[in-house]
Amino acid sequence: MKKIGMLTPSSNTVLEPVTFAMVSGISDEVSVHFSRFQVTEISLKDNALAQFNKKNLLNAAKLLADAYVDVIAWNGTSAGWLGFDSDEELCRTIEKETGIPTTTSVLALNESFKMLHAVNYGLVTPYTEDVNEKIIANYETIGLNCIKHEASHLYVNHQFSAINEDEIMKMVGYVAEAKPDAITTFCTNLKAAPLVEQLENEYQIIILDTISVVVWKCLKMIGVKTEKIKGWGKLFQY
Repeated sequence: MKKIGMLTPSSNTVLEPVTFAMVSGISDEVSVHFSRFQVTEISLKDNALAQFNKKNLLNAAKLLADAYVDVIAWNGTSAGWLGFDSDEELCRTIEKETGIPTTTSVLALNESFKMLHAVNYGLVTPYTEDVNEKIIANYETIGLNCIKHEASHLYVNHQFSAINEDEIMKMVGYVAEAKPDAITTFCTNLKAAPLVEQLENEYQIIILDTISVVVWKCLKMIGVKTEKIKGWGKLFQY
């Protein structure tokens, strides 16, 4: 039995049940375990940015290491606005301190974009406009172009989980009008992953959800075939 450890924002109520549902068909091969640290607000304010202090994540990662997990993943999107180097440095630090291979939602997403040759992408988030703009600017530094984006203009993290399916479908549909190479639903407290297969069938565009991509990457890292994940989108067939 392989064990996946995930670092989780304290106010997140979506990623754990979605992750359990996603791997339910391979529960004889994989178990998933979570460690929380405090995150309540997503904004560019100093107090909100400070929530993602490397020390906070490292302490939570060390608790997962006590469970002898085979991989650790930061199941969150903060590198989208903090910069990708923040996740790269976090992974190096956790691996050095625990000896456990580490990844993140954003690094997994970036790998997915590259694998799919998705240069022109669409972005759907529950965040405020300035956070979206920061995410878009960071992706420009690695040669990716956001051709259309949508935001719910929220900043309290627990409110993201209350965005209903109809609203998510509407947001993705709006972005799909631009016919990007791929669309990312960018937040691990957004109930988008269960809608991915339906959305892909409707718009014929691959949807890269930030919960889905980190599960995909973790399975790759521990040697479990991603094709065994059925009903959660095309990504798992790669």
